[in-house]
Formats: sequence, C-alpha cells, structure tokens
Amino acid sequence: MTTPQVAARLLRLKRLGTLLGEMNTRDQFLALLETAGAVRRGHFELSSGLHSGIYVQCAVVLQYPRYAERLGAALAALFPDARVEAVVSPALGGLIIGQEVARALPQPAGASGGGCPALFVERDAGGMLTLRRGFNLADGQRVLVIEDVWTTGGSTLETIHVVQEAGGRVVAAGALIDRSGGRIEFPVPSEALLELPLDSFTPAECPLCRQGSTPAKPGSRFVPAGR
Repeated sequence: MTTPQVAARLLRLKRLGTLLGEMNTRDQFLALLETAGAVRRGHFELSSGLHSGIYVQCAVVLQYPRYAERLGAALAALFPDARVEAVVSPALGGLIIGQEVARALPQPAGASGGGCPALFVERDAGGMLTLRRGFNLADGQRVLVIEDVWTTGGSTLETIHVVQEAGGRVVAAGALIDRSGGRIEFPVPSEALLELPLDSFTPAECPLCRQGSTPAKPGSRFVPAGR
C-alpha cells in the first residue's frame, strides 16, 4: 500500500470515528455508511433476486470491531423491554451485527456467565436455512432475530420460522437498515436503525437491464442465474 493510500485510509478511519461518536440521527448514520464506502452505486442483483442501482454492504462498516460494537449497541437499545434470551441471525449478512447486538444485551437470568447467546442459521445443501453446529434453543426461549439489511425481509422471515420450529419464541426482529420503504410486515414487532428506501426491480422490469447492463452479485448468498 502506498503512502497516499495509507494516508487516505487513516483519514477515512478518523472520519468514521467522529461520525460514529456523534451518531444519533438518520443523516449521521447514513453519512457513516457513505464515508465507509458501504453504499455502492451501479447495477446489482440483490440476495432477494431483485435488481437495484444502489447496494448497501454493511460488512464494509462491520469489518471494524469498534464500529460494529457501537452499531450493535445502538440496535440493541431499540428493544429495551423485549427480555431477550438469545439472538439468532441469518448467515452471513446478520452474523456480525447479531453477535454485537447480543453483546450489548443484558445477560439472561440463569445464564452461565457468557452473556446473551448469539446463534446463527445457515443454508444447507438444499438452500434451506437451518440451525447447525450444535446450536439449539430451549422451549419458549425468547429470541430476537437480527439482520443487516431488509429488502424483502425473506431471510428474516425464514429465520423466524426456523426458530419457531426449534421451539424458540421470537419476540422481535431488528436490522441495521430497512430499504423496503416500510412495506415489510413481520409477525413480530420490528425496528431498524435506518429506513433507507431504495428502488428495486424484478429482472423483467429493471431499467438497467433494458439498457444492456449486466448486474453484479456482491452479496454473501449465491443467487442462481435467471432467478
């Protein structure tokens, strides 16, 4: 890395630290994402299969542990009365922020001393979300489902179903960003740190596709061609 590149990175980190220390409004959170380079513009195919001219990659901010911790604490603060006993997130997008939300939550009564558990669900060979790696939930255990970005809410809804099948009780759902424009209806109370409605289209309706552009697929989840 050249000296100018190092200087530019240090300046960006300094700006991120300032923004995160001041983060208490929508505009400040959005400025944090843009400064980190988490908001990309172009032509993208989302994990939902929809196309968009803007892609939000929260992992770009969450790669920094101190920023991830602060964002997790801010998201956890939206659920003061939920009495959460475990956090469950869909991998990979929700894994880091789920861990940080769990870190910020009070330790459940009767816990072993390790804090609030942070579990994740992941896709099996058939593409279905499932609990693996020895994770399990007690009957009626109060669960908060955490995701990084909501577009259609599909991964969060699948996660809610997995938790319920495992015997857990989903008491709420949360995300860093809701880009649906408030159109998603979850069967539990839900909160997002930032509402960032962005246009998205089916492939057949996508104006960028009509212009001959080919979408990039930057997400963590494989999207079959032609979906």
